[in-house]
Amino acid sequence: MNESMNTIVLISCVNKKLPHKARARDLYISPLFQMNLNYAQQFLPQEVFVLSAKYGLVRLDEEIEPYDVTLNKMSARKRRNWAARVVSQLQEHCDLENDHFVILAGQKYRQYLLPYLNSYEVPLAGLPIGKQLQFLKEKTARE
Repeated sequence: MNESMNTIVLISCVNKKLPHKARARDLYISPLFQMNLNYAQQFLPQEVFVLSAKYGLVRLDEEIEPYDVTLNKMSARKRRNWAARVVSQLQEHCDLENDHFVILAGQKYRQYLLPYLNSYEVPLAGLPIGKQLQFLKEKTARE
Protein backbone atom coordinates (compact mmCIF):
# COMPACT_ATOMS: atom_id res chain seq x y z
CA MET A 1 0.00 0.00 0.00
CA ASN A 2 1.31 3.43 -0.96
CA GLU A 3 2.40 5.51 2.06
CA SER A 4 0.56 8.60 0.83
CA MET A 5 -2.75 6.74 0.58
CA ASN A 6 -5.50 7.55 3.03
CA THR A 7 -7.33 4.60 4.52
CA ILE A 8 -11.11 4.84 4.52
CA VAL A 9 -13.25 2.27 6.35
CA LEU A 10 -16.82 1.57 5.20
CA ILE A 11 -19.11 -0.26 7.65
CA SER A 12 -22.57 -1.42 6.62
CA CYS A 13 -25.62 -0.39 8.58
CA VAL A 14 -27.43 -2.99 10.68
CA ASN A 15 -31.04 -3.71 11.51
CA LYS A 16 -30.76 -3.14 15.27
CA LYS A 17 -31.02 0.59 15.97
CA LEU A 18 -32.02 2.98 18.71
CA PRO A 19 -35.69 4.04 18.44
CA HIS A 20 -34.78 7.75 18.12
CA LYS A 21 -32.52 10.13 16.19
CA ALA A 22 -28.85 9.78 17.13
CA ARG A 23 -25.32 10.08 15.77
CA ALA A 24 -24.62 7.19 13.40
CA ARG A 25 -21.90 5.81 15.73
CA ASP A 26 -24.56 5.50 18.47
CA LEU A 27 -27.67 4.70 16.39
CA TYR A 28 -26.57 1.20 15.34
CA ILE A 29 -26.57 -0.95 18.46
CA SER A 30 -25.88 -4.49 17.26
CA PRO A 31 -22.72 -6.24 18.51
CA LEU A 32 -21.62 -6.71 14.88
CA PHE A 33 -21.68 -2.97 14.18
CA GLN A 34 -19.96 -2.07 17.46
CA MET A 35 -17.23 -4.67 16.89
CA ASN A 36 -16.74 -3.50 13.29
CA LEU A 37 -16.37 0.04 14.60
CA ASN A 38 -13.72 -1.06 17.11
CA TYR A 39 -11.92 -3.14 14.46
CA ALA A 40 -11.95 -0.19 12.04
CA GLN A 41 -9.67 1.79 14.37
CA GLN A 42 -6.88 -0.77 13.86
CA PHE A 43 -6.51 0.48 10.29
CA LEU A 44 -5.76 4.02 11.56
CA PRO A 45 -8.30 5.35 9.08
CA GLN A 46 -8.48 8.88 7.79
CA GLU A 47 -12.25 8.45 7.92
CA VAL A 48 -14.90 5.87 8.83
CA PHE A 49 -18.29 5.97 7.13
CA VAL A 50 -21.47 3.95 7.49
CA LEU A 51 -23.03 2.51 4.36
CA SER A 52 -26.68 3.21 5.11
CA ALA A 53 -29.37 1.54 3.03
CA LYS A 54 -31.53 4.66 3.46
CA TYR A 55 -29.09 7.58 3.59
CA GLY A 56 -26.18 6.28 1.51
CA LEU A 57 -22.82 7.37 2.92
CA VAL A 58 -23.05 8.63 6.51
CA ARG A 59 -20.35 10.14 8.73
CA LEU A 60 -20.13 8.65 12.23
CA ASP A 61 -21.04 11.94 13.90
CA GLU A 62 -23.93 12.69 11.55
CA GLU A 63 -27.32 12.59 13.27
CA ILE A 64 -29.87 10.45 11.47
CA GLU A 65 -33.32 9.06 12.17
CA PRO A 66 -33.79 5.31 12.61
CA TYR A 67 -35.17 3.50 9.56
CA ASP A 68 -36.24 0.09 8.35
CA VAL A 69 -34.53 -0.31 4.96
CA THR A 70 -32.01 -2.93 3.87
CA LEU A 71 -30.21 -3.61 0.62
CA ASN A 72 -30.75 -7.31 1.23
CA LYS A 73 -34.36 -6.97 0.06
CA MET A 74 -33.73 -4.56 -2.83
CA SER A 75 -33.64 -5.46 -6.51
CA ALA A 76 -30.31 -5.35 -8.33
CA ARG A 77 -31.43 -2.15 -10.12
CA LYS A 78 -32.18 -0.40 -6.82
CA ARG A 79 -28.85 -1.57 -5.38
CA ARG A 80 -27.03 -0.22 -8.45
CA ASN A 81 -28.79 3.14 -8.00
CA TRP A 82 -27.90 3.13 -4.30
CA ALA A 83 -24.24 2.37 -5.13
CA ALA A 84 -24.14 5.21 -7.68
CA ARG A 85 -25.40 7.58 -4.97
CA VAL A 86 -22.77 6.31 -2.50
CA VAL A 87 -19.98 6.65 -5.10
CA SER A 88 -21.05 10.23 -5.71
CA GLN A 89 -21.02 10.90 -1.94
CA LEU A 90 -17.62 9.19 -1.58
CA GLN A 91 -16.16 11.44 -4.27
CA GLU A 92 -16.93 14.46 -2.08
CA HIS A 93 -14.74 13.08 0.74
CA CYS A 94 -12.27 10.64 -0.80
CA ASP A 95 -10.02 9.96 -3.74
CA LEU A 96 -11.45 6.81 -5.35
CA GLU A 97 -8.25 6.34 -7.37
CA ASN A 98 -5.68 6.76 -4.60
CA ASP A 99 -7.31 6.04 -1.23
CA HIS A 100 -7.39 2.52 0.21
CA PHE A 101 -10.81 1.27 1.31
CA VAL A 102 -11.44 -1.32 4.01
CA ILE A 103 -14.96 -2.64 3.54
CA LEU A 104 -16.74 -4.19 6.50
CA ALA A 105 -19.99 -4.91 4.69
CA GLY A 106 -21.84 -7.79 3.09
CA GLN A 107 -21.88 -8.69 -0.59
CA LYS A 108 -25.00 -6.71 -1.46
CA TYR A 109 -23.54 -3.55 0.09
CA ARG A 110 -20.22 -3.80 -1.74
CA GLN A 111 -21.12 -5.51 -5.03
CA TYR A 112 -21.69 -2.37 -7.10
CA LEU A 113 -19.21 -0.19 -5.18
CA LEU A 114 -16.07 -2.25 -5.75
CA PRO A 115 -15.73 -1.48 -9.49
CA TYR A 116 -15.29 2.21 -8.57
CA LEU A 117 -12.55 1.63 -5.99
CA ASN A 118 -8.97 1.25 -7.14
CA SER A 119 -7.58 -0.15 -3.86
CA TYR A 120 -9.64 -2.08 -1.33
CA GLU A 121 -9.77 -5.07 1.00
CA VAL A 122 -12.71 -6.99 2.44
CA PRO A 123 -11.39 -8.71 5.61
CA LEU A 124 -14.68 -10.48 6.44
CA ALA A 125 -15.54 -11.65 2.91
CA GLY A 126 -17.28 -14.99 2.81
CA LEU A 127 -17.67 -15.34 6.58
CA PRO A 128 -21.14 -15.98 8.02
CA ILE A 129 -22.23 -13.62 10.83
CA GLY A 130 -21.13 -15.99 13.62
CA LYS A 131 -17.64 -16.31 12.13
CA GLN A 132 -17.47 -12.53 11.59
CA LEU A 133 -18.24 -11.95 15.27
CA GLN A 134 -15.62 -14.53 16.28
CA PHE A 135 -13.00 -12.94 13.99
CA LEU A 136 -13.81 -9.43 15.27
CA LYS A 137 -13.74 -10.57 18.90
CA GLU A 138 -10.26 -12.04 18.38
CA LYS A 139 -8.97 -8.98 16.50
CA THR A 140 -10.30 -6.44 18.99
CA ALA A 141 -9.40 -8.43 22.14
CA ARG A 142 -5.69 -7.84 21.50
CA GLU A 143 -5.92 -4.10 22.04
